[in-house]
Amino acid sequence: MADLEFQKFSTVQSGQQLQPNTIASAATIAPQTFMTFVTGTVAVATITPPVSGQCMIVLVYTDVTPTAMTTTGNIQSAIVPSTDLPTFMIYDPRARKWRGCATNLT
Repeated sequence: MADLEFQKFSTVQSGQQLQPNTIASAATIAPQTFMTFVTGTVAVATITPPVSGQCMIVLVYTDVTPTAMTTTGNIQSAIVPSTDLPTFMIYDPRARKWRGCATNLT
């Protein structure tokens, strides 16, 4: 994705922006908007950075038993997502790693 499309990942959105999309979990995922719904139970190991600099995305897992992310790709620490709760991921372009935290409201 071109850096010219960075607004798709901005935390400030308007009604003219793309709505959150849904993707299936896989070893590698490529979110297309700031907020992405993730279905399935395949462990995510790599998230394709949407821009060349730092950015933040929110993943919302919709499966009843989401699988923990793994560190075999570009994710810094294994994250255990919770169903229907946001998992924030921040990309560090220096380390080329995603750092994240899963909200735990239970």
